Amino acid sequence: MLSYRHAFHAGNHADVLKHLIEIELLNYLGQKDKPYWYIDTHAGAGAYSLTEGYATKNAEFETGIARLWQRDDLPEAARNYVDVVKRMNPDGELKFYPGSPWCAADVMPESDKLRLFELHPSDAQILQENFSGSGRRVQIQQANGFDGIKAVLPPPPRRALVLIDPPYEDKRDYHNVVTGLKEGLKRFATGVYAVWYPCLQRAEMKEMIPELKKLPAKSWLRAELHVQGPSADGFGMHGSGMFILNAPWTLPQTLNETLPYLVQHLGLDAKASFILETGGDL
Repeated sequence: MLSYRHAFHAGNHADVLKHLIEIELLNYLGQKDKPYWYIDTHAGAGAYSLTEGYATKNAEFETGIARLWQRDDLPEAARNYVDVVKRMNPDGELKFYPGSPWCAADVMPESDKLRLFELHPSDAQILQENFSGSGRRVQIQQANGFDGIKAVLPPPPRRALVLIDPPYEDKRDYHNVVTGLKEGLKRFATGVYAVWYPCLQRAEMKEMIPELKKLPAKSWLRAELHVQGPSADGFGMHGSGMFILNAPWTLPQTLNETLPYLVQHLGLDAKASFILETGGDL
């Protein structure tokens, strides 16, 4: 499945949730003076223009990052996220949006490493170009990330965030997420794993969540942002979620403060809402 291009959706509400939580996880790992890795199974192009190309087709960023861009009342986690986007746009105009790898490279110490996988040939090439000056810090492979992570786990520093966010255009991705995490936990039980998923009215998504909760991790956290109610015809994405294994103990409180704010400012109708659940030793 090589048709998916994340640029169409750059900076939308799902990116806000995903990148805000990603940055919180990386900042937590960075509190210790010990090295860690960032591993991204579906890295995309790494950075996106919001003024030309795919992102302008539906301009999804206008109901995502653009709604937070100028606000002065952001909760701390939202402010940390918006600050990363602002550093990519130093002239103060919202022209570019950082993908997950760019967010990671921005907040991680220079000594820590990124391992990025992207299967789409065009996006993999753009990803290489976007990180061409990063030297050995960033390694990129044009590969299926589900296969790629097997080769890099466990990482040498025994500390890492693994981000798994396939497009889910192929229904097998739901199964691949669960099996990939099982394999990952066997190799690297103490890693922090973050899975992004769309909130859709389809059986595969609803079946995946209970399977994730049963995985043999120390703890789990589920956070969903629903920007509108599900459509009457059953089609379309009404929100997105992040499921984190071995989440930091600080994350539930952070999201309790942040998710209501995102519902208020990114919500599209009266049914906008959030879900925050935790389990295990968290």
